Amino acid sequence: MSKKLCVITNGLLLVWFFFDMFGLSIGKFVLVEGAWKGIDGIWYLIFIGLFLLFCIREKYGKYPLSIFLFLWVFVQFSSHWYFTIFGATEAKLAGYNQYFANTWHIIPASDVRLIPDFYHIVLHLIILAALFCMVSYCFNKGKK
Repeated sequence: MSKKLCVITNGLLLVWFFFDMFGLSIGKFVLVEGAWKGIDGIWYLIFIGLFLLFCIREKYGKYPLSIFLFLWVFVQFSSHWYFTIFGATEAKLAGYNQYFANTWHIIPASDVRLIPDFYHIVLHLIILAALFCMVSYCFNKGKK
């Protein structure tokens, strides 16, 4: 895996996650509502710092960025996909569906399973791609 591909996937993640900071709406179409003032803002700043560290000082930045992405996958799985796969309590499901009611869904919300909206599905795929690139880069870089 090349550093260029790692920069591209993490850069794409940075742009996509930026939408979460200030929200993105086009008319009635709400991709994501802004969350700058919450934990997402702190997460975004940490990600920017680690991404810049990787870009500027690859040797010192590749492992912290990889660990951060792994933790991000874990947090997203715990917040979304765990409840999609194993189900959620009625209270959790009602709260989740209400919180994301205005965002765009490619799969309609369910009364039985938690269904992430379009923004989060794409976010999770990009996080996984960035993590895959970074882990591959870390392992392949040491072999050269």
